[in-house]
Amino acid sequence: MRETAMWRLTESRSFASLRMTIVLFSFAALLLCLLSCSQPPDPNTLVMIIESSPTNLDPRVGIDAYSERIDALIFDDLFNRDEHLNVIPALVERWEIPDPLTYIFHIRRGVRFHDGRALTSRDVKWTFDSLLQAKIRSTRAAAYRYVDHIDATDDYTVVFHLKEPFSTLLWNLSDGAMGIVPNGTLTEMTTHPIGSGPFRFVSAQQDKEVIVERNDDYWGSKARVPRIRFLVVPDPTTRALELRKGSADIVSNALTSDTVLALEKDPHLVVEHGPGTILAYLAFNLRDPILRDVRVRQALAYAIDRRPMIQYLWRDFARPADSILPPQSWAYDSDVPKYRFDPEKARQILDAAGYAAVNGVRFHLTMKTSTTEESTRLMVAVLQQQLRDVGIALDIRSFEFATFFADVTSGAYQMYSLRWIGGNEDPDIFEYVFHSDKFPPHGANRSFYSNPRLDALINQGRSETDLAQRKVAYDQIQQILATDLPYINLWFLDNVLVHTRRVHNIILNPEGNYDFLRTAEIGSE
Repeated sequence: MRETAMWRLTESRSFASLRMTIVLFSFAALLLCLLSCSQPPDPNTLVMIIESSPTNLDPRVGIDAYSERIDALIFDDLFNRDEHLNVIPALVERWEIPDPLTYIFHIRRGVRFHDGRALTSRDVKWTFDSLLQAKIRSTRAAAYRYVDHIDATDDYTVVFHLKEPFSTLLWNLSDGAMGIVPNGTLTEMTTHPIGSGPFRFVSAQQDKEVIVERNDDYWGSKARVPRIRFLVVPDPTTRALELRKGSADIVSNALTSDTVLALEKDPHLVVEHGPGTILAYLAFNLRDPILRDVRVRQALAYAIDRRPMIQYLWRDFARPADSILPPQSWAYDSDVPKYRFDPEKARQILDAAGYAAVNGVRFHLTMKTSTTEESTRLMVAVLQQQLRDVGIALDIRSFEFATFFADVTSGAYQMYSLRWIGGNEDPDIFEYVFHSDKFPPHGANRSFYSNPRLDALINQGRSETDLAQRKVAYDQIQQILATDLPYINLWFLDNVLVHTRRVHNIILNPEGNYDFLRTAEIGSE
């Protein structure tokens, strides 16, 4: 008990010192701002800061976050997603699934591309054929590997024929997954993208900016902002300064938690935050002779206290996670075994498993981290203290990211921590991460976890088109994973958006995309 109490005192002082450093930095930044000159903002242009340029604005090619999020404003997908991450109509008004291998989509009439061409089933067919037939080379083609062929039976009906049942197809046709491009277009979409979305492309300069303007002929609810300038600012300090000066309007999920708290005190700025879907997790190598014992993994789960890390590292801009699926998902199961902080129970489990302490140490574990992720290194330092309290010596090894990730994918590790960004919003993540067919390099089952019952449930969930039946399978999957613990799900990061008071009508989306720009308005403070 004394060791635990002393750890908490040390922890509080350490984080207090960190906070004082941040406060002093923020004060210095404010002085710089007051001494700098800024021009009044353009009343017709909203300036949003992004960390780096999109790699490719062709929606068939760009797979980085900035490409996908800006593309979703320029291009329409066949489906959107609701607050429970269900697919809902967009370009597709209605659809039928007469059998598990056939999907019939009826396309909305009256939709036009930004150059005036009507959007028809031929454009839908071309968008996917150009990938499947390798006219456009992209890793996105793998998402449609189960599509055998596509027919455009008339101008507004398109039929997808599958090689095998694949219930995730609709998800892979929705909200940023694949925008529809005009028939016949090839690589010209990279330099001058033409979509049918609420904003039209104007210009782009690498490492500087991307400019889009409102599509006044949009078929759906029209955007309220005339123009958006996505300003590329790689440095986090400069991002905060641009907001303070008023030379930028919005920063989304691109500031440290302490910087957000400092900016929250600025009367000219507003901080908006809500539940997000980005998951931080702790993974184990189940080929390791110690970690293959499920009792050890369960003891680790009881020994870890997430509360101080959420409070001090993330400043309460995060929420505990009990599943790889976010709570917003229709497939999420809240009724799974949970491991609340209980170091005494962890000790009892380790004793029963035969891991007696010798000179206070039961065994050593090594956790690998990346030198590029400061928050992870701080988290691991906390883990080291917490595991010491139950007799586990945690050694930390940090590497440049490429080396770290190569070790993770090759199984040269005992423990590591990474994040899922977007991929965990659909339950098909279970197949990619936990199916025994998905050991690297065929997937992301880097824990080398194998459970035949789980494999069967995953296969069932992927082939079943009835949502209620899929939910039953995914509930069972989450129960098994919460017991076997190839992962410890740590927390979901909040979506945190800071904006000037001249911006109004911001509606946050759990997925952290840029859909809020569809409703945003510019006015006076």
